[in-house]
Amino acid sequence: MSSAASAETHLREQMNIVIVGHVDHGKSTLVGRLLADTDSLMEGHEEKVRGICERQGKQFEYAFLLDALAEEQEQGITIDAARCFFKTDKRDYIIIDAPGHIEFLKNMVTGAARAEAAVLLIDADEGVRENSRRHGYLLSMLGVSQVVVAVNKMDLADYSQAVFERIEAEYSAFLAEIGVTPRCFVPISAREGDFVAAPLDNMPWFSGLTILDAVDAFEKQAPRENQALRMPVQDVYRFNTHGDQRRIVAGRIESGSVKVGDKVVFMPSAKTSVIASIEVFSAPSSVEVHAGESVGVTLAEQVYVRRGDIMSHVEVLPQISTLIRANIFWLGKESMVFGKRYKLKLGTASVECEIAEIMSVLDASNLESSTEKEQVERYDVAEVLLRTRNPLAFDRTQDVEHTGRFVIVDDYDIWGGGIIRDVVEDEQSELRIAARQREFQWLKGLVTMADREFRWGHKAGLVLFSGDAGTGKAMVARYLERYLFDNGVATYLLDGTNVLLGLGHDANQAEREETREELIHRYGEIAHLFVDSGNIVISTTNTIGLADHQKLATLVAPAELLSIHICPHHEQAPLNADLVFSSVEDYDQVVDRIVRLLIEREFIQSAGQVAD
Repeated sequence: MSSAASAETHLREQMNIVIVGHVDHGKSTLVGRLLADTDSLMEGHEEKVRGICERQGKQFEYAFLLDALAEEQEQGITIDAARCFFKTDKRDYIIIDAPGHIEFLKNMVTGAARAEAAVLLIDADEGVRENSRRHGYLLSMLGVSQVVVAVNKMDLADYSQAVFERIEAEYSAFLAEIGVTPRCFVPISAREGDFVAAPLDNMPWFSGLTILDAVDAFEKQAPRENQALRMPVQDVYRFNTHGDQRRIVAGRIESGSVKVGDKVVFMPSAKTSVIASIEVFSAPSSVEVHAGESVGVTLAEQVYVRRGDIMSHVEVLPQISTLIRANIFWLGKESMVFGKRYKLKLGTASVECEIAEIMSVLDASNLESSTEKEQVERYDVAEVLLRTRNPLAFDRTQDVEHTGRFVIVDDYDIWGGGIIRDVVEDEQSELRIAARQREFQWLKGLVTMADREFRWGHKAGLVLFSGDAGTGKAMVARYLERYLFDNGVATYLLDGTNVLLGLGHDANQAEREETREELIHRYGEIAHLFVDSGNIVISTTNTIGLADHQKLATLVAPAELLSIHICPHHEQAPLNADLVFSSVEDYDQVVDRIVRLLIEREFIQSAGQVAD
């Protein structure tokens, strides 16, 4: 192949489509016909298959061009999702022939999840079957919005216009109920070739598109480099030797592009800076980089950035919330249940999550649907509301695909995957917007957070003790402050009582109850000031709910909040607790465990090292 031809092939547009339908409605036949009619088969392949059929004394079927497994040939069915390639004048296609038998439908989930559009087949002779409705519902849950309905085997229905129009009316009404608008309906005979690649003379009453024309009419998503900038942060590399003071923020640009001089923001913390340079491994420094490239960037002003943050332009931000509405595909041996904590991984971010609500469940093994299930079982496709422990930066899949897909991990095994369909405002949405505006307008000095971290030898953050009165948490906090201070850590005990005595002195007891949220807000802003100055802030409170915890986490972000809960019963510990103690009998042992947590979470390097 010439270099020019190679370049042309490389530049051609590609699209993934999936073929779905009830068993024996002709999916493999349609794919085989598409391969043959677009000259996409290897030279001599069709003649070879026809010769095999002749020797075996059976009629040639276009499906035989596709079937590769011996079991498929013997049973006459497609076992697994096959990936085939064909091309038109407009673009190249990767076409997925998804299996239709009930025992193989779980494999279709994998096939359809990779598709940008779908062709759904209905047998003209059999009409709309229950599985036809279920396939439409499944495509809807998978987020496949571009759908063409092909009414196949019109030859068996004597090419009847009335049959086609009856199926079109019935299935259109169903799709409207689930919010799917098909691009068009096409009457075809995959076996005879009618309206696959070209219209023949058997249906003069139909003047619409052929299947190839309808597929070419599918809209391709904008190239990733033309989408909003999204770079999940993989790591931050610090160079503090030989005069090299660079801090390189490394990651892969999943969409968009970025150049030197661009103003960027890191979410969910909303820290902003300007790109000072772009570093590429084993290559000269670049001025601009695009989607698909793994790069490092340095910032004109050092801000606190950590793995899992998403870098974007200020003008088009990702969504931030602790609540997401998602469609998940569950493959775990154990069911996904209420009350259990799972790890959600999106890009480079990893955050604990749990089910907040199950809206509907579709069993992918038989396509039975339910709105009453209280758990998500193996091979279920479910629409759920997930609550994450900490705010998560993400996009809806239809907006930016790569930051809208995630996996769910349990005990180091990937048990499920999902796509984010919508953002749901949580209790912190308004506060998060206010905190983001505060960060954008913050008057910064010449000493950065990175400078303070380098000077003190540790990160800043908030250690919050909670639990009932009399559990000993106040004394543990004091011991921890003393220990950290003696080991060279910049730390401060910020007791809620002191805040109340100061900023809340003008509120009587009744007013304090009414202004609880405002007092927590004031406390969070004070903690933010101390954290911004480089301190590890230590605080205690008798009771704090999940909403209060998240509010404080929002206010001190991007610094991390560690939650230490002391209570007699572990089952009463809040979801957000990083450490739980039943009681405090030995203060030194408790402090030692907390210090180990600070080291594990990279707040401090080690007690001895800090002291040195």
